[in-house]
Amino acid sequence: MTLPNQLSMLRIILTPFFVVTYLVHDLTLNYISFLIFFVAAMTDYYDGILARRYGVVTLWGRFLDPLADKVLVSSAFIVFAMTSYVEVWMVVVIILRDVIITALRSYTMFKRKPIVTSYLAKAKTFSQVGVIYFIYIFILLKKTLLTQGKTLIICDKIIAWNLIYLSMLFITLLTLISGLKYLFENRSQLKSMVVDFYHVFIPLDL
Repeated sequence: MTLPNQLSMLRIILTPFFVVTYLVHDLTLNYISFLIFFVAAMTDYYDGILARRYGVVTLWGRFLDPLADKVLVSSAFIVFAMTSYVEVWMVVVIILRDVIITALRSYTMFKRKPIVTSYLAKAKTFSQVGVIYFIYIFILLKKTLLTQGKTLIICDKIIAWNLIYLSMLFITLLTLISGLKYLFENRSQLKSMVVDFYHVFIPLDL
């Protein structure tokens, strides 16, 4: 396995550690959780650079890299929803889009016609990670202030202006649009995938 693919695998491996340390009621572990997420997110930056620099862009890597992104990002949104910081329906939309696109990506790889990651999809992932950082920092700051019996105007403003909801709404719409763009641009392969799946569950000789 190439080094870029190893970094993608590391991103997946780190995800449960980030989730567990986020969910425990311990501020120190919550900060460690943020550090784990940061390291995992940085592997996404470096695996792409290394793959292009050393010319080791592989078919498996083109599939594994976005899959690792989806696992990490979706896990972050799920734990935020579990702790009532984001709306569940937004997380459902984001995950449903990712499941459909991952299924399509897997199918096209099997057919040796892999989908190329679009610039809009890359912008979507970048925006998602940015929003996760924003929410994460807000949560840690809020928890820290509560333990000290203090408050901060910026936290009150974030709540009053509903900035977490608005930022999540933005990336939910961006995620949905990027998904629809993928489906439209690859509609012929989507149709073939649906037909093939239909034949798997409903054989022609019945």
